[in-house]
Amino acid sequence: MQVQVTPRARSNEVRVDREARLVRIRVVAPPVDGKANDAVLDLLRERLGPGAGSIRIVGGGSSRRKWIEAEGITEAELWRRLEVDS
Repeated sequence: MQVQVTPRARSNEVRVDREARLVRIRVVAPPVDGKANDAVLDLLRERLGPGAGSIRIVGGGSSRRKWIEAEGITEAELWRRLEVDS
């Protein structure tokens, strides 16, 4: 899944643009020493809940556009869980 990250936001937030197949994630953490990346992964783990398996950044670790891989969850279930409250 592709995500676009905005660090140093006022609050943590996940917004889904299913047509663009993009997840927009805003995190309070700054993009220093991997803090924003850690916050993104924590927020996704929280949103996806138990059973999502391992979640990791597989591309774009130092850019705002990142590729995230979630093991143990189908793509349809991943989108369903992310769209809650979006």
